[in-house]
Amino acid sequence: MKINEIVVISGKGGTGKTTLTSSIIPYMDSLVIADCDVDAPDLDILLEPTLNSKSDFHGLKKAFINEELCNHCGLCEAVCKFSIKFCEGCGACTIVCPKNAIEMVDSITGHLLNSTCSFGNIFHGKLIPGEEASGKLVSKIRKEAKSFAKKNNLKNILIDGSPGIACNVISSIMGVSKAIIVVEPTVSGIHDLKRVYQLISKYPILPIIVINKFDLSLEKTEEIETYAKENSIDIGLKIPFNKKIVEAIVKKEIPSIAQREFFENIGFFNFIETLKN
Repeated sequence: MKINEIVVISGKGGTGKTTLTSSIIPYMDSLVIADCDVDAPDLDILLEPTLNSKSDFHGLKKAFINEELCNHCGLCEAVCKFSIKFCEGCGACTIVCPKNAIEMVDSITGHLLNSTCSFGNIFHGKLIPGEEASGKLVSKIRKEAKSFAKKNNLKNILIDGSPGIACNVISSIMGVSKAIIVVEPTVSGIHDLKRVYQLISKYPILPIIVINKFDLSLEKTEEIETYAKENSIDIGLKIPFNKKIVEAIVKKEIPSIAQREFFENIGFFNFIETLKN
């Protein structure tokens, strides 16, 4: 069975990516959820899942100095571009150490979580603040989600992707069938849309644009529509600003449930049907 993997992404944080993801979840059947925004995960705030398991994630190796062997010659400090305080795992110190006193050991950089919410299983994770290798953690989350989907004959995986265009975003989009790009009608929003589309256009992924708060600037919305037409990108949904959506999120309510009539009026449920195919 082919699994339908859908990722929701944006050129930057704060565009409404997670709000849209949470609104889609209740209406997708046979679903596994993956929160791949590991630097600042917040989907669990709305879903309030029950934790099933938590495991350490080793994203990279870091230098460990055996003080019994070390003669404090200072060669390791001389080659370290981070003054030894913030190891990036390059291993240069192990090469220059005359006493073989330095070893690269696995370092815990985050955690991988498996939880259950009222809409199914959610695989998510959290990078320890300041740590690297978020792309590797995202890949691990997606691998676990896909394995669970195959094992349980579930046909849909919905991914709350990382914002931006860095390695964690590449890990979020690799192998998916559809990418929903959430954009706001602003100068920076259009710039970010172009950046993220240039990234996903390198892969066999169907892009779909969702314009959030489109009525804040009809002029910029028209620019987005023109760009979409020029690049043969479907605009799946245009969401007007609605203060009640913000109020629903403050109450930790899923917007599409709390404001179902509003979502129905903007064609949201027709949009959902296109995602299932």
